[in-house]
Amino acid sequence: MLIQILSHTPLYVWAILAFLVWRGVAELREREIAMPRMFVLPLVLLILSLHDIARKFGFDATAFIAWTAAFAAAALLAWRFGRVRVAPGSAPGRVRVAGSVVPLVLMLSIFTLKYVTSVLLAVRPDLAGQPMVVAGVCAMFGVFNGYFLGRLLRDVGFDARACVNRRAAGS
Repeated sequence: MLIQILSHTPLYVWAILAFLVWRGVAELREREIAMPRMFVLPLVLLILSLHDIARKFGFDATAFIAWTAAFAAAALLAWRFGRVRVAPGSAPGRVRVAGSVVPLVLMLSIFTLKYVTSVLLAVRPDLAGQPMVVAGVCAMFGVFNGYFLGRLLRDVGFDARACVNRRAAGS
């Protein structure tokens, strides 16, 4: 059955996986980027998750509440307890971002969740109407998206404080 599932997977799915691995490997090393670029990955993953939820389950109360609660909790925890990954860059509006394996792991986790859910619903379409399945999948998407947002807010907040401190030191 596994061979059948893999062989019926569209080619574009493997291209997406390759892209995510490439992006995740790029996140392993320290780099300097423009601050607006930090918003791209969380925004893209948020859009993909919400699209997937809408397509598979619709936005009924169960899906919305599960995703929102998990999203808010993960964002708060990542913002409050996460480590700052950025330092001032070489020019205004640029930051040095520390390398991390976390984005690679999370992107592959999101991919796996989307893939497994798609296969599961193809084999058992009746599960799309089961509240526990809907809540579980939507909550997992919420955790992943919330973590990325909380981490982004922590990094942006740190950079804003660093800019204020640089201005104060320069005056």
